[in-house]
Amino acid sequence: MSKPTVKNSSTAYEWKVVLLMAMGFGLVGLDRWIITPMFPVMMGDLHLDYQDLGNIIAVLGLSWGVFSIVMGSLSDKFGRRKVLIPSIILFSLLSILTGLAGGLASLLLIRAVMGVTEGSFSPASVAVTAEVSKEKRRGFNMGLQQSTFALFGLGFGPIIATQLLRFVPSWHWVFAIVAVPGFIVGFFIYKVVREPQVSTVNSGSSAVAAPKLTASPAAAQPGGKPRFIEIFRHRNILLCMFALCGAMTCIFVLGSMFPSYLTDYLKLSVTQMGFITSAIGFGAFFGQLAIPGLSDRFGRKTVTLCAMLLTLVMLGILIGTGASPMALFALLFMTAFGCNGCLPLLSGTITIESVPAPLISTAAGVIIGVGEIFGGGVAPSLAGFIAKNYGIENTLLLAIGGIVVCLLLCLFLKETAPSRIRAGREPQASGHPQSAAIEAG
Repeated sequence: MSKPTVKNSSTAYEWKVVLLMAMGFGLVGLDRWIITPMFPVMMGDLHLDYQDLGNIIAVLGLSWGVFSIVMGSLSDKFGRRKVLIPSIILFSLLSILTGLAGGLASLLLIRAVMGVTEGSFSPASVAVTAEVSKEKRRGFNMGLQQSTFALFGLGFGPIIATQLLRFVPSWHWVFAIVAVPGFIVGFFIYKVVREPQVSTVNSGSSAVAAPKLTASPAAAQPGGKPRFIEIFRHRNILLCMFALCGAMTCIFVLGSMFPSYLTDYLKLSVTQMGFITSAIGFGAFFGQLAIPGLSDRFGRKTVTLCAMLLTLVMLGILIGTGASPMALFALLFMTAFGCNGCLPLLSGTITIESVPAPLISTAAGVIIGVGEIFGGGVAPSLAGFIAKNYGIENTLLLAIGGIVVCLLLCLFLKETAPSRIRAGREPQASGHPQSAAIEAG
């Protein structure tokens, strides 16, 4: 059987695309999370409570999850550009509409539709990044692309929100201002990003179109493209799916509830809250740069386990820390560094190294989708219920539970890093040389 071949993309094109995908994903994070640091201000105007906050976060996560699954598959079938460009334009428009919302019902509707567009952008952007990346820096590129979600949304977002509130007439204007960059990035995606270059090769008795990443021998299906159900034959997919649910439970509980925890439970000011909460974004940004890059050298499984252990320890200390802004910032930074740093591995790198190349966006969509439905949908709503009925401080116990689940599941991951597979340091997933066959392109 002939091995699929492709035309090589230039390094310059690789970096342009990775940076555009990073900018786009960063704006997804900004438009999604800008609402949480402004919620203490919005509560009075719109007569909202903690349960409403949890539900607003949850409805976006649920629709994001469903459409990540749907649109991931469609982008494999119809192309990346047809998903990426409309989705970034639409979620920018919906950010503007968020600022026009007059109550809970309109907010829920607008944020649900925003989840559709952002859920569509997510798996397609992950697939594009994987397709243009050389093997030796695939982990780093996937981390870079996803790191901006937290940097923009949870790092710069609280600072932008709390500072803009000092200069604009009302909170409504903040949503309109942060929407503008999305239109600019959408234009550059239209001008720069091409569909993956393919060549036709013979596989068995039929011709198969090969994307930039080639399928591993274990994943390849002679005689045609692999079916959707094939992604579940690989042990790592199920493990990553449920481990991501645990990690995202921690991330979304902290992202949605921690700002109000700081102002309402620890009695810190809004400005102090903005400074401390930004640690989530900055910690996640550096974690998503460092941890996936380290996994290129030391292995996906080893690095993921170490990062989850770090997260568990830091979060445990954080829960017992009082109203000390610098200590809270440092502990929150390290918690996000470990937890968010693993997201590109669980939802991106390990995933695309475990399935046939024609299904990488489908697999990423399924894992991101399920993680979003539970971590981004169910968990914030549950956290809102806990905060309203048992005290907002107890929502942090839910975050701890998510990390414990993620850590336990990651113990059973099979290594996929090409460097580790070639070195023969760990048995290949499912008894096959999975990632060693993934080409640099």
